[in-house]
Amino acid sequence: MRLRLLERHFPVLPDSPFVYERWKTLVLVHKVIGVNVHDARLAAAMLVHGVTHILTANVRDFVRYPGVTAVRPDQIA
Repeated sequence: MRLRLLERHFPVLPDSPFVYERWKTLVLVHKVIGVNVHDARLAAAMLVHGVTHILTANVRDFVRYPGVTAVRPDQIA
């Protein structure tokens, strides 16, 4: 199963009230609306856990978040 393979290679980070508070701040500060609130949630979790890079086909969705670097799959050597 692919999920088990991913779990072996990547840590699963816990959710916490700190992630919610950071998410709320990001949504308010950046005036995030609609489906983009989900990207804000990912950014919040990254910032709380010290994760700096995210692999995504939608780099533009993350440029508004300082401390988060979005990388497209075709940029991986």
